[in-house]
Amino acid sequence: MKKYFMIAFLVTSTILGANAQLLPSLQFGVKAGLNFSSLKSEEGGWLDASTRTGYQAGVWARIGGAGVHFQPELYLTGKSSEAKLVEENEEGKVSFTSLDLPLLLGTRIGLGPAGLRIVAGPVVSFVVDKNIGESLRQVTEFSEYKNQAWAVTGGLGLDISNFRVDLRYEHGLSELSKNESAPQKLNLWTVGVGYRLF
Repeated sequence: MKKYFMIAFLVTSTILGANAQLLPSLQFGVKAGLNFSSLKSEEGGWLDASTRTGYQAGVWARIGGAGVHFQPELYLTGKSSEAKLVEENEEGKVSFTSLDLPLLLGTRIGLGPAGLRIVAGPVVSFVVDKNIGESLRQVTEFSEYKNQAWAVTGGLGLDISNFRVDLRYEHGLSELSKNESAPQKLNLWTVGVGYRLF
């Protein structure tokens, strides 16, 4: 009898957990993290850049049901790279501060308070501040850089109770420079920790 009771309990818990995944829900939280970014020149190899650490902080929401969710986010992000112009042998730090808006689709694997998430989607960045090293400023000006850029991101997340942990890769789609002879794109890895407020 005890064995049948345990089986019934497990089946009921599984059904309730699955239904919870299928029902529409709304979550909202905060998040902060680090990014590791670098500029890339895909043509000509005129730019040699190394990875530098930046930051992100902001809010996220999750709206979903039937095992699929939509997750818009908004962050203030600092991105930087150590850049060297190969022909001129000039180098310096290049940094951007932007408002980033990822628009993600994802799914969650797991029941109850713990689960693994898979997310992917586009990111639009609005540059609010730019800075360039003095030596590079003699070669290129930030007026040559665009104020908006597109990227695509994807990665994994882990939910543990109200806490969220994310690891993502973001690949730049837009050329940052208005100068067609100096193409540049920004790629980065991000690691973030979030907390669900409701």
